[in-house]
Amino acid sequence: MLQKIVKIIKIIVKFIDKMKIIWYNIIRKITKGVVSMNKVITISRQYASGGREVGEKLAAKLGAEFCDHRLLEEAAKASGIHESHFVENDEKRTNSFLYLLSTTYGQGGVPFDDSLFFATLNAERKLASEHSCVIIGRCADYALRDFKNVVNVFITAPIEARVKRAIEVYGIEEKHAEDYVKRIDKQRTSYYNYYTDRRWGQPQNYHICIDSSALGIDGTVNLLEQFAAAFYKE
Repeated sequence: MLQKIVKIIKIIVKFIDKMKIIWYNIIRKITKGVVSMNKVITISRQYASGGREVGEKLAAKLGAEFCDHRLLEEAAKASGIHESHFVENDEKRTNSFLYLLSTTYGQGGVPFDDSLFFATLNAERKLASEHSCVIIGRCADYALRDFKNVVNVFITAPIEARVKRAIEVYGIEEKHAEDYVKRIDKQRTSYYNYYTDRRWGQPQNYHICIDSSALGIDGTVNLLEQFAAAFYKE
């Protein structure tokens, strides 16, 4: 009986891998050959590293659009899917085996979770085509990989610093804070790794990786402002 279950699981996993290849090809078709001369910065970040605050302050300094939750609004508007679905599933990916058993399907027979991802990807590309902007998370570095004027940033910090920020800034209960920080990072890792052919947080995916605890939020913003000026040769 156990062998049969293992065999079934292996078949399911192979099926999921084939589906991922199909979805990668869809993404490549969507993203082929688009060039934007806008100044675009993507910020991937470990949870509670201050990446969102860095991005918001950097956008203000550069006179660029700040795109965090706005991405979800734009994706909902363009897709016709209620915004609450984007919020509920933001940068989350379910376990692949359970997902296959319980998944629902959206437009064109595409699994609903994947419809949300493609809508978010399209929103990122639309915003980057129309505005200079700072985009937070959601595989933006991958979605915009063929755009010429994109700076990809990864913000990190030691676990101790991030737990402290989670407690003090986000109000996470102290006894649960470290587990919560690690859980959100795991969700973001799973989401990114599933939808791209890359690994979340690997340095080769980014132009610059910064420990925000070394310079503080404002120091990190200033460093990125200088980096952007050099990158865009201002």
